[in-house]
Amino acid sequence: MDRDVAIAETARLIAEGDRLQAAPTLGGLRLWLQLSDDLLATIWGTMDRYHLSWLMVGRPPAPRGRAMAPDEEAAYVRDVAEQKTAVLRMSRRALEEQGVPFVGETGR
Repeated sequence: MDRDVAIAETARLIAEGDRLQAAPTLGGLRLWLQLSDDLLATIWGTMDRYHLSWLMVGRPPAPRGRAMAPDEEAAYVRDVAEQKTAVLRMSRRALEEQGVPFVGETGR
């Protein structure tokens, strides 16, 4: 993957994370989490347990045994989106500001 593409895709997902915090939806969160996990795995490669925990930020279990009330669901989505967006911001800084090499980098 080209570094510029990796940075642009990360920025796109950061913007979507910010949008989810402003207008939370559980369906939107689920799709966004999958897309962000896929991008992070593509950029940084196969993860060991330490790095896997990085990918799993924002994946706390939802309350079991009952449906969440709308305000609980919104708070849950905001919390998860905030955490995962922070991970994406760190990834973008590593790519953009620090120039950290990543898996499959093809150059600019």
